[in-house]
Amino acid sequence: MTGRAAPAPRVLPDPHPHTGLPVRVRVHEVGPRDGLQAESTRIPVEVKAEFCRRLLAAGVTSLEVTSFVSPKWTPQLADAAELMADLAADGTLGRRGVRSVVLTPNLRGFERAVSAGAREIAVFVSATETFAHRNLNTTVAGAVAAAAPVVAAAAATGIPVRGYLSMCFGDPWEGRVAVADVASVARRLLDIGCTTLSLGDTIGVATPGHVLEVLDAVRAAGARADQLAVHFHDTYGQALANVYAALRYGITEFDSSAGGLGRCPYAAGATGNLATEDLLWMLHGLGIETGIDLDALVDTSRWLAGYIGHPPASPTVAALTARRAAEVG
Repeated sequence: MTGRAAPAPRVLPDPHPHTGLPVRVRVHEVGPRDGLQAESTRIPVEVKAEFCRRLLAAGVTSLEVTSFVSPKWTPQLADAAELMADLAADGTLGRRGVRSVVLTPNLRGFERAVSAGAREIAVFVSATETFAHRNLNTTVAGAVAAAAPVVAAAAATGIPVRGYLSMCFGDPWEGRVAVADVASVARRLLDIGCTTLSLGDTIGVATPGHVLEVLDAVRAAGARADQLAVHFHDTYGQALANVYAALRYGITEFDSSAGGLGRCPYAAGATGNLATEDLLWMLHGLGIETGIDLDALVDTSRWLAGYIGHPPASPTVAALTARRAAEVG
């Protein structure tokens, strides 16, 4: 008897819901911007556009597309306008139910982003003075002041603003970061009009108790839980533990990057962003809905690996790839 072999069965985590956790969360995919900007290999714009389309086809509904920053500082994103035009041409950017975010560091970047069709923007500040000086060439107060007119311009046109707050848990030069400092800057971002705050563990040093302490302080400063997102790196292998702590706290938005793309260039040994596949394996195992097809996302990360020249950093991608190979063999 001959015939085509049956396809390998989908491998999914066994779901075990826990009381007190959200039933659904938003996964904010940062691979196209925060992930690819750290790659040394220049990625063609048509590959970036296809990457975005594949992410959306996998069920991603919150996507960080690019940044309208000076090519001098981030040459990998010099094609921002071209990428936006490509995605707008077939209606990808305007797709119903899709949140597409563009980083705009100043008013000029904001104007270019809006002209290109941006429907949500992000601004970026630091919780520490040294990082603000080294990365943004200003002070913490100066970074907030620079963001204020961008946020105001967005508000005037009805565009939501995501505020990124980096170095919330540790700084490679200053070491420990006072929780009160994080809360103070978070309050200033809300005061200038940011609609969402993403609290970043930029060098991956956070632990669950620290996460809860920072969330408590930011909430005490006036932020609502539904205004907050968390952005973890996995340098010390704590990212998923930190996500679980945030879930127990009631946070329902998590930044991650397909395949674990991205890294912090300011911390020796710092690994990439939390891999979206690893996040999905845990969330789906907890019975939490994300709307994202894990298998399709694994396929996307494996496809992209052919262009960036190295395999995905995600253990989940590696495990599912090996499992598929064994079942086919």
